[in-house]
Amino acid sequence: MIKPEMLQKGDKIAVVSLSSGILGDDEFIHKYYIAKKRLEEEFGLEVIAMPNALKGSKFVYEHPEERAKDLMDAFKDNSIKGIFCAIGGDDTIRLLPYIDYEVIKNNPKIFMGYSDTTINHLMMNKAEVVSFYGPTIMCEFGEYVKMFDYTKQAVENILFNDCEIYEIKSSETWSNDFVPWDEKNVNIAKKTIKEEHGYEVLQGSGIITGQLLGGYIDVFPMIIGTEIWPTKDEWKDKILLLETSEAKPNPDLITYYLRNLGAQGIFDVIKGIIVGKPQNETYYEEYKNVLKEFNKEELPILYNINIGHASPIGVLPFGIDIKIDLTNKKIFLMESPTKEKQYIKMMKK
Repeated sequence: MIKPEMLQKGDKIAVVSLSSGILGDDEFIHKYYIAKKRLEEEFGLEVIAMPNALKGSKFVYEHPEERAKDLMDAFKDNSIKGIFCAIGGDDTIRLLPYIDYEVIKNNPKIFMGYSDTTINHLMMNKAEVVSFYGPTIMCEFGEYVKMFDYTKQAVENILFNDCEIYEIKSSETWSNDFVPWDEKNVNIAKKTIKEEHGYEVLQGSGIITGQLLGGYIDVFPMIIGTEIWPTKDEWKDKILLLETSEAKPNPDLITYYLRNLGAQGIFDVIKGIIVGKPQNETYYEEYKNVLKEFNKEELPILYNINIGHASPIGVLPFGIDIKIDLTNKKIFLMESPTKEKQYIKMMKK
């Protein structure tokens, strides 16, 4: 897989609305300005919104071709070093006819988002470019009062630094609090709870290594059968990432999705599974049970990862080797997901 260059202070990043256009709606656009200020002041980045990113829900919904153009133009623009998604949604799949995978492959750069952005990550996978399952503009970078330290440190460590042999630790706290997105609430911080579980091993033992593939399971039915859904051979030796959404899908529905993966033979060829912390810990115990239906009692499963719709979340790269130590309940990046900028390399010589 092709690695993008790591970020550094002064770099320009582009904001794209590839699914929902809610970030540009009048009642929510204040979240964009909170995130922009935070990214500029706390991370030292220059933030621009692509031309259609802030045109609002109606325009963005009606023009998937313009969403795709923003993405393609952001990859083509050599002055842009990273692409951060505004938020998720439910119809990124409509961008598929307008994607040029060669443009992505020939212009690798940091691309980050989660939820419905799973579809974009599979586009990056098809283009053979490393991508990052992590924070969005509206949710994490646009947090009221302050960004969670766990999330901020993950962004700094993974996107701005060489993080070979880097441990992805469990957060010591979590939150089931939701502060309504209303400008009158900008001074209200989320309450946190002490993490009582940490990572949990549901089954399997020892150490496994492989590249992550997967994401937000709720959108899998839309992707399966398309040009970006990996073949069984492409799933071989991967570690499947699964997480659920704020919709808190019923365990029976998750079982149906998993049965499809089983019918494709994916569980026969992958190395293991890691599962995101369910939002608000809804169905926390029930989700464990639906993973045990497939006569794969030895398939390693690590549960309760701070990713996706959990709070707080970290960053997980797709397309690099990771190691999961089930004995010690630890996750490591075995290589840096980014490379140093060429001129920095030259200065070191």
